[in-house]
Amino acid sequence: MDLDTPMGMAPMAPMAGTARTGATILCCNCGVPIDGTASAGALCYDCIKSTVDISQGIPREGTLHFCRDCDRWLMPPASWVAAAPESRELLSLCLKRLRNLGKVRIIDARFVWTEPHSRRIKVKITIQDSVADGVLMQQSFEVVYVVAYQQCRECAKSYTANVWRANVQVRQKVTHKRTFLLLEQLILKHQAHRDTINIKEEKDGIDFFFAHRNQAEAFIHFLKSVVPVNVKDSRHLISADTHTGNKQYKFNYSAEIVPICRDDLVALPLKLAKSIGNISPLVLCYKIGTSVNLLDPNTLQTAELSSDVYWRAPFQPLAGATEMVEFIVMDIEPTGQRRGKWVLGEATVARASDLGVNDNTYFARTHLGHLLRAGDSVMGYMLTGTNFNSDALDAIENSRAYGSTIPDVVLVKKHYPNRRKNRRRNWKLKRMAKDEGELAPKPADQARMEAEYEMFLRDVEEDEELRAALALYKNTKKKKPQDADAMSIAETEMTEDDGPKINMDELLDDFDELDIQDDEHA
Repeated sequence: MDLDTPMGMAPMAPMAGTARTGATILCCNCGVPIDGTASAGALCYDCIKSTVDISQGIPREGTLHFCRDCDRWLMPPASWVAAAPESRELLSLCLKRLRNLGKVRIIDARFVWTEPHSRRIKVKITIQDSVADGVLMQQSFEVVYVVAYQQCRECAKSYTANVWRANVQVRQKVTHKRTFLLLEQLILKHQAHRDTINIKEEKDGIDFFFAHRNQAEAFIHFLKSVVPVNVKDSRHLISADTHTGNKQYKFNYSAEIVPICRDDLVALPLKLAKSIGNISPLVLCYKIGTSVNLLDPNTLQTAELSSDVYWRAPFQPLAGATEMVEFIVMDIEPTGQRRGKWVLGEATVARASDLGVNDNTYFARTHLGHLLRAGDSVMGYMLTGTNFNSDALDAIENSRAYGSTIPDVVLVKKHYPNRRKNRRRNWKLKRMAKDEGELAPKPADQARMEAEYEMFLRDVEEDEELRAALALYKNTKKKKPQDADAMSIAETEMTEDDGPKINMDELLDDFDELDIQDDEHA
């Protein structure tokens, strides 16, 4: 006899128009007088509950397979589903694993608490079924599931070599990683790397590996929405079945980013400069988005260079941020012309290395008329006396329209010489975990990478538009060990001349580092 607890039994309602008679008979089992019109097999209610088991054939034990790597449950025969503990999805999975449960009516099903480490899941089920004409029986019982560990196919493939099905190779042929630092923060903010099975750092970029082709195509779509890229694809046959015609391919996507970065000095071909708004061919790159945004510091005219237009006739920038030199503003006067956040000004500057050596000064028109004051330091490009190996610049010099407009100095951004090199900041950025492989940085390269990252952090502090596109977190910890997978941390202790600061209202709370501490009171 089953030890499950029956919940009771109720006779069905009689059909309309039928009359009930008061015939009384004796129970064939215990002899108790019962109503003959409502009896089932000449048995009383107590005898029916003790002799009839409507849950017969439904197992009381089962097994659930759980993958510890991806936290998913096996849905036979071969599918895996994600379900939280004691969730509706997990309850549905438990009920589907029971045989003969579809022959009865399920009234209620709920979880019974068990120890989290017991690897047991208990479910209490209430069912209802008809035991005879006009009689319904309801019964409750518990089913115990044993949680068995089994690795899913995707996780098993991730521990073997060459398991990827699609590879996205992001490249930028420049000598620094500043653009990749920005791209890394955009990927982290939008969680575009959540489907990757591996991220490997290469010489000129990063490789992203995916288990499915559609995941790689979605990542390519994200890249096109944040940076100007040129995408090429190819595929490689790895296996083929001659009987069925099924073939297996590996797909490779090459995404090359435009080799023009923020604050670069660009010499445009004359034909291209006329086609994008007749802008001056000697311009600055002030922002990288879905296109390259260019600015003429002499007139504040702006233009956008799309990725498609650039790759029709690609060219290299004239000078990069590492070639900028420091100047001292001797005098500056705004002209009153304004465009957006920029104010055109006429400045007289001297190279910082020439102070006390000679009296050479240079005149320059700049878009920083609202920031610079006499005595400030500013970074810029020195064109006078500098040799550039550029056919585009030679064409500009030989042009009648633009040959006389080439300035001696092009000012780029304000410089804060009193800013401490390794000062502590009150904000931090997350870093993406990458597999360096055989490209572990040498001590000299490590110093260069740290300098580039410090320059990127300064750009984030100085540009509000750049901060709005990134996810900045509050730094609540004073000290953090340096780790490739850990967050880069810096706390701010600002002084008046220590550079711009970021308000705490712009920062997000980092929930990954919240610790629960219980205060014990005596």
